[in-house]
Amino acid sequence: MNLDISGLSKNESKVYLELLQNKPLSASELAKKTSLDRTLTYTILENLINKGLTSFKIINNKKIFQAESPKNLLNQVKKQEEIIKKTISQLEQVQIKSSADYDVRIFEGKEGIRNVMNQIIESKQVSSFGGTGRAFDLLFDLQAKVKNINKKKLDVRILFSKKFKEHPINNISWVKTKYLDIESEVTTTIFEDKVAIHLIKEKTIIILIQNKETANSYLNHFEVLWKEGKKN
Repeated sequence: MNLDISGLSKNESKVYLELLQNKPLSASELAKKTSLDRTLTYTILENLINKGLTSFKIINNKKIFQAESPKNLLNQVKKQEEIIKKTISQLEQVQIKSSADYDVRIFEGKEGIRNVMNQIIESKQVSSFGGTGRAFDLLFDLQAKVKNINKKKLDVRILFSKKFKEHPINNISWVKTKYLDIESEVTTTIFEDKVAIHLIKEKTIIILIQNKETANSYLNHFEVLWKEGKKN
């Protein structure tokens, strides 16, 4: 079985897979089975031990290695996450905050929509019209986050265009949805004091407006449209 394991080098993956599929082995036996140099095999085993993926025991004065749970792959991810969180905290302390009453930014591409969606997830109430569901389709990690979003009791209302009313997001129990008999490829989302206008087709473009009066005005329009919306 050949498999490149995320977070491991090609040779580390080879040795770890060999241990997973066999009874405990010595370094010599592993080197033979993987066709790797014996010294290199020892180095790889040391790396796997440091990552919590391999352990050993001494039998007749000989080290015998065995695989530990693949779940330990998450240890490195969590460690890196903590480092990044610390870095973010330090950077936020030096970031210059805008003192203006309004701010307009333009984002492009997949990472642009991910940036905006992460901001939306951190809010308490979301009202969106012209929904297409394309952001949900584009970001696989967004689909995985919906359970956590539910725990936060985020109030979400989405008005879909008729064309997209059968989108799977309608099956999420805590998302309130309606549809309108209009054609629209552009989604407008109001949250906190922000309005996000995005088009996701061949190219993704998002305009993010931060202004309380603008957000309130858009929300007032949304409430009128919501009353006109039809339930699926």
